[in-house]
Amino acid sequence: MDITVTTPALLFPAISLLLLAYTNRFLAITTRIRELHNRYCAEGGDSHRRQIDALRTRLYLIRSMQGFGVFSLFTCVLCMFTLFSGWITAGHVLFGVSMVLLMISLAQSLREIVISVNAMNILLADMERS
Repeated sequence: MDITVTTPALLFPAISLLLLAYTNRFLAITTRIRELHNRYCAEGGDSHRRQIDALRTRLYLIRSMQGFGVFSLFTCVLCMFTLFSGWITAGHVLFGVSMVLLMISLAQSLREIVISVNAMNILLADMERS
């Protein structure tokens, strides 16, 4: 397979958009945590506690998603540098590493979405009981 400098450059827009989406998720969760914190301090309750646990897990996942996304972008840039320098084999390896890191980030994103849906089910169950 022949890889040129432009091949890893194709990942730049995708990784950048993913990082933006992850940042938006992070901001939404921090807002939700602040709201839930105020309610929990005022009311307490088991459902708040379960939501807090889910939010903590999601927060750690988003941090990990962002980290793998950043490392993917970094190895992509490093791949471009190695290809530009004529180190084709190293460029191939770094491109593969970048793709693997991106896949890990996406898999964690899917896991975070599943946890998010489960958290929404907690809220729906509370509304059904009321």
